[in-house]
Amino acid sequence: MQTSLVARARSLAERELSAPLPRRWRHVTAVAAKASRFAPLLPAERDRRALVAAAVLHDVGYAPSVAETGFHPLDGARWLRSLEFDGRVATLVAHHTNAVVEAELRGLSADLLTEFEREDSPVTDLLWFCDLTTGPDGQDFTVDERIKEIHERYEPSSVVREFIDRSAGTFHEVAKRVEAQFPSAQPM
Repeated sequence: MQTSLVARARSLAERELSAPLPRRWRHVTAVAAKASRFAPLLPAERDRRALVAAAVLHDVGYAPSVAETGFHPLDGARWLRSLEFDGRVATLVAHHTNAVVEAELRGLSADLLTEFEREDSPVTDLLWFCDLTTGPDGQDFTVDERIKEIHERYEPSSVVREFIDRSAGTFHEVAKRVEAQFPSAQPM
């Protein structure tokens, strides 16, 4: 699975995240490892590569050198676009894990939706699933455990907490779709 797209994604993510945000880097590497395990479930090689590359880059927008708006999906996707990185991967990063809901809360939904067309596909679902079932230190979680963990990290009045509360139903729907379509895609 170590294609040039995935290798470049891993190199970029490591450069931007490993030193300044080691905890975020642990999460990202675990999400990418999970995506690598699930990628063979997808029939097309291009989908497998896109899934793993997006998984390793999904949180690159948190990097101090990348962050501009403070909304990591949009910042990461814009940064990838500025590097002329694969457009599909940038779109997957922009919309990962129901980002549109947080974008609405931050007043950035028009930017997100205008700049990056949302993809609804098994690749999208698997990316979200890998993120939603991986904790901040790379540990395996259920979706409920992940929601609880985020609740514990963020203040009740925070945008992230409101986003999580608004998105919980969607998160569970995605998990059910993934588990139905890919029965071997259970949290490990």
